[in-house]
Amino acid sequence: MMKQRLITLNHGSGGRLTRDLIRDILLNQLGNDFLNPLADSAILPPAGRRIAFTTDSYIVKPLFFPGGDIGRLAVFGTVNDLSVMGAEPKYLSLGFIIEEGFPICDFEKIVSSIRDAAGCAGVKVVTGDTKVTERGKGDGIYINTSGIGVMEDGLDVSQEKIKTGDRIVVSGTIGDHGAAVMSKREGLSFEGVVVSDCAPLTGLVKGLLPHGKGIRFMRDPTRGGIAGVLNEVAEGGFEIFVNEEDIPVKEEVKGFCEILGIDPLYLACEGRVVIVCDKDAAEDTVKILRKHPLGADATIVGKVMGGDKSRVYLKTSYGTARILDMPVQDNLPRIC
Repeated sequence: MMKQRLITLNHGSGGRLTRDLIRDILLNQLGNDFLNPLADSAILPPAGRRIAFTTDSYIVKPLFFPGGDIGRLAVFGTVNDLSVMGAEPKYLSLGFIIEEGFPICDFEKIVSSIRDAAGCAGVKVVTGDTKVTERGKGDGIYINTSGIGVMEDGLDVSQEKIKTGDRIVVSGTIGDHGAAVMSKREGLSFEGVVVSDCAPLTGLVKGLLPHGKGIRFMRDPTRGGIAGVLNEVAEGGFEIFVNEEDIPVKEEVKGFCEILGIDPLYLACEGRVVIVCDKDAAEDTVKILRKHPLGADATIVGKVMGGDKSRVYLKTSYGTARILDMPVQDNLPRIC
């Protein structure tokens, strides 16, 4: 049996093994006209429009989970940060920090997943970097991605546009990603498989942009879940009221959360968007979202009200109301 190939410190030294790793795996999977020269910078064509730029780093345990892996997460997470600003994602940078001893076969799987995710999202990886850290001083692999997108002139989706009376829409079921990662990490099994919602929002959001005058604000609810996003909105000087019964949660996620005592409102999503829109545009927004596969469960869940407390109130299924606070700590560390 052949000995399993592992990442060594020499893979990060800049020598022959580094070049082999880049050419045999990265260029083989991700190569394109911008990346192939392996220059110190990628030279990109002029966009002729406003540019959106974002960056993020990804750590997750386990690296592979139902519905995705760290590579898919890194691409879609960065693409979604651009999409919810109304930008069309175009280019990504890709930085790896790999721990000595990491299996090269797993690295190949992750790069293959990045290739497929980039193709699905319609973006190209145009530049990157690879570093190797000593054994015991990393946690397998970390990924950093930066993204560039282009925006149409006149499009302005920002928190400053939110007004009293606006409605809050979520594009689909919540908590899927957090529950999928946690169940896999802890080796928990329940009736029904919980699968991450990890997906690109590009197509979903694009359908809304022609109706952009009614869209005030968009955010993908990753760490902190929709509770975190709603509290962010409330900090603009509003009181937010949401109805628990209107928030879509899959039964298997509900069961998972009930057993572990976790509130799904705080669990990360990786293929959902929270939208604040004009009350007169809310129904049309839901109709447009439901035309896309990722928006099939879109619904209006609450409204923005004036007030001086900057709080989020959740009307429960029992008819009572409770304050939905900003999360103090992550229910699920090492998730994104």
